[in-house]
Amino acid sequence: MQHRIIVLGAGYTGATAAGRLARRLHRDDVTITLVNAEPDFVERVRLHQLAAGQDLTPRPFGEMFGGTGVELKYAEVTGIDVDRGTVAVAAAHGGAEELEYDTLVYALGSGWNDQGVPGTAEHAYEIASRPGALRLRERLAGLDAGQPVVVVGGGLTGLEAATEIAEARPDLAVALATDGALGDSLSDKGRGHLRKVFAALGITVHERTTVTAVAADRVTTGDGGAIPAAVTVWTTGFAVHPIAKATTLDVTGTGQIVVDATMRSVSHPDVYAIGDAALVAGPGDKPLRMSCASGVPTAWQAADAIAARLTGGKLPKVPLRYFNQCISLGRRDGLIQYVTADDRAVRAALTGRLAAGYKELVCKGAAWGVAHPLLGMPARRRRVTRQAPLGPSAPRAAAPADAYGEGGAGAAGVPATHV
Repeated sequence: MQHRIIVLGAGYTGATAAGRLARRLHRDDVTITLVNAEPDFVERVRLHQLAAGQDLTPRPFGEMFGGTGVELKYAEVTGIDVDRGTVAVAAAHGGAEELEYDTLVYALGSGWNDQGVPGTAEHAYEIASRPGALRLRERLAGLDAGQPVVVVGGGLTGLEAATEIAEARPDLAVALATDGALGDSLSDKGRGHLRKVFAALGITVHERTTVTAVAADRVTTGDGGAIPAAVTVWTTGFAVHPIAKATTLDVTGTGQIVVDATMRSVSHPDVYAIGDAALVAGPGDKPLRMSCASGVPTAWQAADAIAARLTGGKLPKVPLRYFNQCISLGRRDGLIQYVTADDRAVRAALTGRLAAGYKELVCKGAAWGVAHPLLGMPARRRRVTRQAPLGPSAPRAAAPADAYGEGGAGAAGVPATHV
């Protein structure tokens, strides 16, 4: 009987995991089903470009995974029973179905987080999803010259959104509100370049400013003041998909699945969680930040661990560390901030057009890796020699941590960049 692997979510991490599993495992021994609500890949790291009016390259999953042996199921995940080993889905045409798995890879990722701030859900725009970016794109296109746009949030997403919009629409009054200093996590060189770019683009910066409410025409700040805003773009962080929290999986208070060093759930050994959905410890036991650069190595780690456990191979022991953060500042400028292994800024930084080109290569490389699932390493398909613990027909008790020789397995992988 073939071992049934289901991957939930086809963002960077889910699509990467499915492709890597297809390269690793012999298709006579396993079935790999990739479940996703939409039929094409979304380059999430470019959604600020989409919102600013640029068109992105279409990447249909049918073309990407054709001939790989990966079965595509376009449906929304509506529930998971991790004790029975089943996933409930609803297809676009309305049909409901229950899928059984022996191994589940949970990669449903994250969406925007309104932080519970009054008025945000009703009046603010988000760019954590393609529908959100398209909604913002339409609204920006309808703005007259001189109207104010406020980006709330001084993280990497906020910096990229503010500069992209200001470059694409120099006729608008773009502002950024951040509760810290502008670029406060960057080096002196990085912060200096950021201020130079913001000044050149005419972006007003409201530093050490907390937004406490959002209305249709303004945001209210912690000191009782108001900033005019015909459009408010909310970029204050991400919230994970809520389905995991509704299961018996061991999750954090925010809904992230707690995993070991191989991305396997600490409570359910037949479930792996990757990307934003997982609580993953990096260097110094610091949780990885939600990002493509953090997520893709967790997909490598999970896929390689699943393959090793099924084929009797050696579990991966690749240490995780960061090297840089990549920030686009419009289409003609950028910032590459070099960092320590645990993602703290060092003095060195790359700026300007060279940095913009570097970031573009990173984005293209990430999309190319997803779009060519059978190219690159590893390429040898191995035969399954043992069943991974706990398929839906087996008892659902936890297996010993060293049952398959994984004691001492390393961390997720090496993210070369932070996008």
